[in-house]
Amino acid sequence: MAPFNLEACARPNILSLQPYRCARDDYKDDGTNILLDANENAYGPSISGDDAKAAGQTVDIDFLGLHRYPDPHQPTLKQHLCNLRNTHAHTSKTLTPENLFVGVGSDEAIDALLRCFCIPGRDRILTCPPTYGMYAVSAQVNDIAIVKVPLLPAPDFALDVPAILDTLSREDNIKLVYLCSPGNPTGSLLAKADVEKILNHPTWNGVVVLDEAYIDFAYENASLAEWVTEFPNLVVMQTLSKAFGMAGIRLGVAFTSPPIARLLNSLKAPYNISSPTSALASYAVTDKGLAIMRDNRAKIVAQRNRLIEELPKIPGVGRLRGGTESNFLMYEMLNAAGEPDNTVALAVYEKLAEAKGVVVRFRGKEHGCLGCLRITVGTEPEVTRFLASLKTTLQEVRGV
Repeated sequence: MAPFNLEACARPNILSLQPYRCARDDYKDDGTNILLDANENAYGPSISGDDAKAAGQTVDIDFLGLHRYPDPHQPTLKQHLCNLRNTHAHTSKTLTPENLFVGVGSDEAIDALLRCFCIPGRDRILTCPPTYGMYAVSAQVNDIAIVKVPLLPAPDFALDVPAILDTLSREDNIKLVYLCSPGNPTGSLLAKADVEKILNHPTWNGVVVLDEAYIDFAYENASLAEWVTEFPNLVVMQTLSKAFGMAGIRLGVAFTSPPIARLLNSLKAPYNISSPTSALASYAVTDKGLAIMRDNRAKIVAQRNRLIEELPKIPGVGRLRGGTESNFLMYEMLNAAGEPDNTVALAVYEKLAEAKGVVVRFRGKEHGCLGCLRITVGTEPEVTRFLASLKTTLQEVRGV
């Protein structure tokens, strides 16, 4: 046998890689538990029940054409996405398909931007913790170092604009700034004026990447997607996995200037979006799908408001940390002395999942999130079960 040595053959940054730990790594869907940990849309996809049952007739999937490769450019889908975001709330200019890159979830865009702009082992990115973990994972895969400028403290979790601007002025080789708005796990919408100040940095030559995965849970026309027609160094990422309830099709989009879009489209795999994914995504962003999304979103907002009202009444639940512009909320879990406590939060997280079948997400180890659990907003019955389970679990864990 050849003297193969994996450790000597593989890249060191990959050998040391800690992969992104997704929600299903910890607890699976066994058909009885409540999954309030992955920020999915508990009310389902933006497809009507009747259309789902008759998908071959109402959703334009050509099942007998699956022996052919899909369209590599997806112009029809891109136009639907442009129609969705051409609100003219932020500019009089108009998005066109030339402004778009579509990929396998937002994660493909995160990785593609790193490969497009960053030289491995030399260039760096800037992130603002607490933030989405895939920025760091993708950076390590690509051998790109990270400069961190934390968000300002809770509850606002706003950008520390002076610190970011100073860092971009002082530090060399920062090519990308990844910003999450609304934030994950913070749920806070970043101020438009703050983003603009970074875009207008007088000397920094780099790209601002604004991740708007949860933007449809914020106020109407909050998305800055159409702003890419004004700023050549802006990328706005979105997904159909959250408000649209289409996590299973893995469709993400990056809005940007045509020159950047051309670069991203040049380096992607030739047929990265499957024909069924394209057809389902197109349905979701047309009038019929949008009506379903908006109806489901209204239900989620109602349950979000219910959680905001009911959670503070439960002994052991502390402050809301962060904003409410998303389909999740982040709350402190308190010890017997009334202090946010990671030991308590972790015990509550584990006991909820293992004894009550209610799965949330422990976020206490992230910057500024001491003692915090992140709770995805579920359906009305799911929220009812969660509130009752949390109350008894906190009593058991705290012993008071």
